[in-house]
Amino acid sequence: MKEGIHPKYQETVIKCACGATFPTASTKQDLRVEICSKCHPFFTGKQKFVDTGGRVEKFRKKFSLSAEE
Repeated sequence: MKEGIHPKYQETVIKCACGATFPTASTKQDLRVEICSKCHPFFTGKQKFVDTGGRVEKFRKKFSLSAEE
């Protein structure tokens, strides 16, 4: 590898808007994120699966599938 062309890889801390911090290594000094695994709805179990606009019923009607299948 050539000397002097690569950025410095250093220890840093990722800070989330919820207040969580994660130590890691990066070429950036400070990393701030809006959402992390501790506050994201998918990981916290608060995510809701909503059938918006009756998409399932529309699909079943289109392909003539009954609700019992």
